Amino acid sequence: MSLFKYRALDAQGAAQNGTLEARDQDAAIAALQKRGLMVLQVDVAGLGGLRRVLGSGLLNGAALVSFTQQLATLLGAGQPLERSLGILLKQPGQPQTRALIERIREQVKAGKPLSVALEEEGSQFSPLYISMVRAGEAGGALESTLRQLSDYLERSQLLRGEVINALIYPAFLVVGVLGSLALLLAYVVPQFVPIFKDLGVPIPLITEVILDLGQFLGDYGLAVFAGLIALIWGMAIRMRDPQRRERHDRRLLGIRVIGPLLQRIEAARLTRTLGTLLTNGVALLQALVIAKGGGTLASAFGAQPLLPDLALQMIEVGEQAGELDTMLLKVADVFDVEAKRGIDRMLAALVPALTVVMAGMVAV
Repeated sequence: MSLFKYRALDAQGAAQNGTLEARDQDAAIAALQKRGLMVLQVDVAGLGGLRRVLGSGLLNGAALVSFTQQLATLLGAGQPLERSLGILLKQPGQPQTRALIERIREQVKAGKPLSVALEEEGSQFSPLYISMVRAGEAGGALESTLRQLSDYLERSQLLRGEVINALIYPAFLVVGVLGSLALLLAYVVPQFVPIFKDLGVPIPLITEVILDLGQFLGDYGLAVFAGLIALIWGMAIRMRDPQRRERHDRRLLGIRVIGPLLQRIEAARLTRTLGTLLTNGVALLQALVIAKGGGTLASAFGAQPLLPDLALQMIEVGEQAGELDTMLLKVADVFDVEAKRGIDRMLAALVPALTVVMAGMVAV
């Protein structure tokens, strides 16, 4: 999929500018014409690659949770779907977000189900989101499905936020100290080279290494920085390959401290995804395929050691009792708590360790 910029006219002759993702330019034009637009120009967006690496979608994170909650509330209050979308359209927000809601509203107004309208927005809504909405429509329980979906999204955001918050301070500490060391080596240390030469005294090996490193960074610092950026970019591109990503994830799971924590986090995320889908009437086989798109999933949970033993035991009990969906959500609750405890313990040990290591580097 590539990102395209477009200019077009709507049925009233008003100019419409924006972006959309499509397989190629012809597919982008077809998608715009399907919306009832007269296409004037379609070009590949310059930041398409960056967008794909960093993530796409106009309704992400908190915005998607808010949209889902508000839509569920309006439907619960007895408002028709098309009118509910119209009310959301009047709420303050980003112009692109309002344009997205307007397109969905127009599709619904034309008689299409909400799930079809969401699906026609391409990658803006995940397969999980669309499948749950479709199941809610089929069962005549769209409002309750949206409430459960918003709860799922909110919990997922909470877990993701806890992980990010736990890493913020260590990341700032590492970047700050390494940045300070780089500045010292590149600009301060080279000034001592003439002093040592004038003194004519033998230089200790470690001091000589530091002086040489400082001289190197002073001469080639910008090239080193550009190389690091290119390396990070290249790794991000490589991680888009599913096989490389799987090998990378398996190596992470094998690390003594990080592996068990990642296992708990993924167990919580995967079981909540699958449990939410099953609760809302998505067939088991379809739910497994959709859940697999959101993370690592073996053909059978016990086939590979990817889930903790406790999770496997609870899932087995749920299957035997005929309450797999309920048990999966309980597993998710258990491992949400376990993951938070693991993050807190790791952070409690990581920060002092990083402080000692960085202090030692500065002292040297």
